[in-house]
Amino acid sequence: MIRDVLSEVLQAEPGLSVVAVAGDAEEAIVLAERHAPRVAILDVRMPGGGGAHAARVIRDRCPGTRVLAFSAYGDAGAVEEMRRAGVTEYLLKGLPNTDIVAAVRRVAAGR
Repeated sequence: MIRDVLSEVLQAEPGLSVVAVAGDAEEAIVLAERHAPRVAILDVRMPGGGGAHAARVIRDRCPGTRVLAFSAYGDAGAVEEMRRAGVTEYLLKGLPNTDIVAAVRRVAAGR
């Protein structure tokens, strides 16, 4: 449900397009390779290997794609694991939509 809502929020924003939505880490990798998005948003605890696994593979196979983590878990271990996997920014679920959109734009712009 969260990925559908997030997709709708981003799709409604001028200048942003959602090119694919994945249900698990392996599908996220396949879709990133197919679409080469500027930003991939991954959940830390996504099924199919987890967000850190998907982030590492996406960063390797799609060097132009930046990865943003979106998670309910804000513990230091989860954040550090995603940072080591190449995540550019780490957001906690529950942020206002404006903050999420701003983060996507920041990551897309390389900041």
